[in-house]
Amino acid sequence: MQVVLTQVQTTGANSLVALAVLCLSALIVVMSVAIAVVLLRGYRRNPDHIGQLQLAAGLLLLTTVPELLRIGLPTLTSVGTVERSLLVSGCELLGLVVILWTIFGGDT
Repeated sequence: MQVVLTQVQTTGANSLVALAVLCLSALIVVMSVAIAVVLLRGYRRNPDHIGQLQLAAGLLLLTTVPELLRIGLPTLTSVGTVERSLLVSGCELLGLVVILWTIFGGDT
């Protein structure tokens, strides 16, 4: 554990806190992908229920993609905080719209 902590570099935060945040983000991504896989398997068993596919897409847009953007954008690009927040919030909003469309207006 000490080896991992010595390799983590943070700006303005404790390395242990940064590592905990990364672990929580990884857990969020794994759990949301696992739920999406269950929904996709249900859709593959019965393709008439398109709502399961739509819910999987909405879930991924609501949870997985924003988490990856929160970590990936500052790490891999020079996108600023405001732009990153707009992208993440827009993605979450799109995910919510897809889920609400599936629940209230989609053809299931």
